[in-house]
Amino acid sequence: MEIGIKNVVRLKVDDTNTAAALGSGTLAVFATPAMVALIEETAWKSVEPYLADGQGSVGTKIDVSHVAPTPVGMEVTCKTELVGIDGRCLKFKAEISDDKGLIGTAVHERFIISSDKFLAKANAKLQ
Repeated sequence: MEIGIKNVVRLKVDDTNTAAALGSGTLAVFATPAMVALIEETAWKSVEPYLADGQGSVGTKIDVSHVAPTPVGMEVTCKTELVGIDGRCLKFKAEISDDKGLIGTAVHERFIISSDKFLAKANAKLQ
């Protein structure tokens, strides 16, 4: 895996990913939580082919600026780039836009994990 890996994911704004639907507000516009999920999806999908069998990545940090609204019916595009690797920590920059321009930016960190060990740790909380 090397710095510079990029990915693009597009999403149509509909009634399921608005602020009103996700509880982050009352308006029928693209929700910040939906933007966060889109950033994470775009980032993890970009590095998944470079991970060993049994590995995955989990989001550990995100700093998002949501600077413009997007109405239902418009398409949103998220572009990520891997800009840093520190051991198992991956750092991404993201730009999110709609048909009219930039709507958000983010810095996102993910951590490479062993999927089995991670799930075992999570499930141990049920004991």
